[in-house]
Amino acid sequence: MYKKSYASRNIRGKLLVCKYLSANRSLLPYVPKTVRFSRNNLQMMLERFDMVYVKPDVGSLGIGIFKLKRVESGFELYELVRKKQVRRTYESIDGLHKRLLREGGRKLIIQKGIYLDQVNECPYDIRAMVQRKPGGSWVCTGFMVKVGGRSKIVTNYYQGGKIYSMNRLGLEQGLSPEETAGRITRLTDAALRIARALSKKRAGMHELGIDFAYDKEQQLWVLEVNSNHPQFHPLKQLDRAAYDKMKRFAASYGRRDAK
Repeated sequence: MYKKSYASRNIRGKLLVCKYLSANRSLLPYVPKTVRFSRNNLQMMLERFDMVYVKPDVGSLGIGIFKLKRVESGFELYELVRKKQVRRTYESIDGLHKRLLREGGRKLIIQKGIYLDQVNECPYDIRAMVQRKPGGSWVCTGFMVKVGGRSKIVTNYYQGGKIYSMNRLGLEQGLSPEETAGRITRLTDAALRIARALSKKRAGMHELGIDFAYDKEQQLWVLEVNSNHPQFHPLKQLDRAAYDKMKRFAASYGRRDAK
């Protein structure tokens, strides 16, 4: 397991991040409903939404994530087993809850499911990297688009996803350069407001990897904020200028082992 040895503090836990963001009136619309895992909360969320995700409160690389859907026969549960997606059906909340309890006592959260916008019939989300040098202000140093396989429950690069630039995403979706530029402006603004809000809650942070997603109605959501060594090395071959900028910022606060 990676042990961080450089000067950038982090906020531990997705639930706490959602709590901080939800307390900010301007950021609340970006935050999907998120609650701690329990039998009662599982039932409440599946009564309220036809799809939810169950995730480790602390985790990365798309590991340990479950997608749950209401269906006529009960509930469908999707999970990744050695990078292979598996689907199982449960007739009751109790059966579903019992299966999820087998996750070794890890703290889990339940989050409203977002029907992601697609590119070439594949779901995607967008990682915004936000960094600051010691004593400096937050800067959005670049983006990478994580494109999952068709019908896959995660878009993560480590689970077989692809990486696009924002420009390629726009081209593949038939957007004009002006529309892509407008997206980048909106994402940059949201990312910087999130960084400023969270850094007021936790002093000493210098980097955030913010995972945004558009849904099929083009509403923008925040899926996750990673403040513990967010990865950016997949950009090395795709956008060398952005990668080099991220690496320079990382080196300024001691993260010299970034690939």
